[in-house]
Amino acid sequence: MNIRFVLRQFGLVIMVLCACMALTMCWSLVQWRAKMVDERSAALSLLIAVGVALVAGITLWVIGRGGMDRFFGRREALLLVALSWVIGAAVAALPFFIWARFDPAHPQGHRFEHFVDCYFESMSGLTTTGATVLSDISTLPQGLLLWRAATHWLGGLGIVVLFVAVLPHMGTGGKRMFMAEITGPNKTGLRPRIRDTARMLLLIYLGLNVAEILSLRLCGLSWFDAVCESFATIATGGFSTQNASTAGYRSLAVELVIILFMLLSGVNFALYFSLVNGRVRRVLTDPELRLYLLTTLAAVVIVAVAIYGGSIITANGDSVEADAGYAARYAAFAVIATRTNTGFATADVNPWGFLPALILILFMFTGACAGSTAGGIKLVRCLVVVKMLAAGTRRVFRPSLVQPIRIGRNLVPPSVQTEALTYTVIYLLVFALGGTAVQLLEPSGHTNLVTSFSASVACLSNTGPGLNLVGTVQNYGWLSPGSKLVLSLVMLLGRIEVFAILALFNPSFWRRE
Repeated sequence: MNIRFVLRQFGLVIMVLCACMALTMCWSLVQWRAKMVDERSAALSLLIAVGVALVAGITLWVIGRGGMDRFFGRREALLLVALSWVIGAAVAALPFFIWARFDPAHPQGHRFEHFVDCYFESMSGLTTTGATVLSDISTLPQGLLLWRAATHWLGGLGIVVLFVAVLPHMGTGGKRMFMAEITGPNKTGLRPRIRDTARMLLLIYLGLNVAEILSLRLCGLSWFDAVCESFATIATGGFSTQNASTAGYRSLAVELVIILFMLLSGVNFALYFSLVNGRVRRVLTDPELRLYLLTTLAAVVIVAVAIYGGSIITANGDSVEADAGYAARYAAFAVIATRTNTGFATADVNPWGFLPALILILFMFTGACAGSTAGGIKLVRCLVVVKMLAAGTRRVFRPSLVQPIRIGRNLVPPSVQTEALTYTVIYLLVFALGGTAVQLLEPSGHTNLVTSFSASVACLSNTGPGLNLVGTVQNYGWLSPGSKLVLSLVMLLGRIEVFAILALFNPSFWRRE
């Protein structure tokens, strides 16, 4: 194991985080000079965090000298990816924790006095989960709100993919890191060189961000709110600057823009690359994209019909009668936010009944397209597993039948079939273990099975809000520290798709070859 090389590269990853913190600190300093008193503590917190992160990054980079010429294999790549998320989240939590020491005046508004809460919030940001411990987001100064949104931006494409895109000296090690980080069963590059692939993904990602920022600005949002909401939308995260999430803007235009960009963010980014290169037919005939759009549309119609005629409680606390327009509006937002695993909300979904809850939970599990910023099992894996089950059923009464599994016109190799089925089984197992752990860790009567297991799937799928006590208008701040640590691990397993973390617990991973 080339530990020294891993430490050297991890030091550079920390310095990337440090640079992003420094940018948010600059915004906080500008606001402080504009006489926003709350920004003083935020600017100082970010400054101290930048200093600590810079010292840690440089130290690791120096310690790792001498490992550059040694072999960088898949094991090193997996370890580096795991470190980037596990310890990177601790580094990202520093501004929150330090700020709570400077500004203890809001004991009910934030829960950052304990490092576990800060770690949960930063892990939720980097994994683009959107689950929060905050009961009153307005208590945070703009500098910390921007850093909170920036963790989404970094996590959306992946710290490591960004790292490969901007640091060209990685070579084959960069490809291994990319394949360990990028989500979905198909990890082949869009271009022959992995660095070019990462850069192309970054350009597409930036383009969507800029388009949404301008659209939200035209809808009347400030530049600050537009940037924060865009970072959260394109990353399919869900951290908002409003206590009532998207409903806090009380604007149909804002909701429609966010719906559109949530939907776009759930699409495989490789299809955008094909679109830019004029391969429109490939996009239109993509079976996963068709399944994504058709099932989302069908779910919107079913949920709208289910809530039609009832009373909808908005995230602002208002009550509206669900005529056809309101039913379609709130159903579309809830379904698309859940389908793309984005933690935004405009209404409390708890009173909607069994059928909408079932659809939303199912969408948490399945997620959107592979190669998108969304979480979940991914639709293409679900499609492969369903086709495998159908083929197995046919072989029961026609044992001599040999029918290859195809997705569109492409033959699915047996290795990909096995990976899809294995991943789905492990995913369901992690969900069950996570929900059970939360139920056992919470004091008797403090939670219930719906809350515990919906929290598990919401964190594993990187959706954020679940049902019941962790629903769209609730938060995770009331959970015990043990439950928050468990759910932080569950978020991580969902974000880098289980295998990269589970491999570290295999004794053979650490043995010399």
